[in-house]
Amino acid sequence: MTKRLLVLLIGLSGCGVAFAQDTMPSATPPVTSATQQTTTTVTTWTSTPPTGALTEDAIKTSIANAGYKEVKDLKFKDGVWRSEARGGNKQWVKLAVGPVNGRVYTADAPSRLNENEVKAKLAADGYEDVGHVNYDKGLWSASAKTSRGRDVDLLVDPNDGSVVAKSHD
Repeated sequence: MTKRLLVLLIGLSGCGVAFAQDTMPSATPPVTSATQQTTTTVTTWTSTPPTGALTEDAIKTSIANAGYKEVKDLKFKDGVWRSEARGGNKQWVKLAVGPVNGRVYTADAPSRLNENEVKAKLAADGYEDVGHVNYDKGLWSASAKTSRGRDVDLLVDPNDGSVVAKSHD
């Protein structure tokens, strides 16, 4: 009988421990596993000028017409032509040139538009969720969605708010 009682007591003590684990609050917080899905859309600038863009010679002519005599390191990068040029004051300046309009933008020139005006102009042109608007290197940059919902990065003219370049997603 003592053997049976011993087995019964061992069994009950095991159940008590299991019951205590289910009902007693733990001193440490429970470990939970949460899955978070993140969607990243990568927009890219092409390494070649867009369809309808001016030729490299036409870009050099635009730079010369803007008063710059010497041009070096002319490359198509991040949606626009970029280079350094020297004008009448003999100082080298960084330039961006619109690939289609041929306008020359000096990196250190002030903008005629402010951030809110750029956002309003892009919204009027049909872009949605315009954000991350920043003025840098003579052009405004912004991220937005097209009317079809595609993410794009834009470079915007600091004088009239027109889109100078648009990335492809």
